Amino acid sequence: MKKNILLLIAIGLLLSCEAIFVEDISNDSVTILAPKEKTAVPKGSINFNWNLINDAEVYHLQIATPTFTSASQIVLDTIISKRFYTKNLEIGNYQWRIKAKNSEYETDYTTTSFEVN
Repeated sequence: MKKNILLLIAIGLLLSCEAIFVEDISNDSVTILAPKEKTAVPKGSINFNWNLINDAEVYHLQIATPTFTSASQIVLDTIISKRFYTKNLEIGNYQWRIKAKNSEYETDYTTTSFEVN
C-alpha cells in the first residue's frame, strides 16, 4: 500500500512539473507583416499586423515618432494577445516594434520604420 501511495505521489509530481514547463521562445523572432519598412500609409486608422509565435502568450507593441533612438514621443506602449492592433496616427515619420512574451521568455524586438502621409 505504501509503495502505491509513493508511486502516485511521484507520478503526480512528474505531471505537475510538465504542466508548468514553459517553452523558450527567446531565439524566435516576430515577423512584421504591415506596415513594412519605408511604407507610406494614409493618415488615420493604421493596422499593425505580425505573425504569431508558437508558445507566446502576449506581444509588447511600441510606436515612437520619429524613431526610438531619437524619440520626440512614444505614441503607444501596450501589451496585447492578438496578432494585430489598430491605431489612429497623424502625418509624420514613425517607428514601431514588437516582441513576443510568455511567462518566462521573450524575443528580441523586431523594428521597422514607416511614414504616415
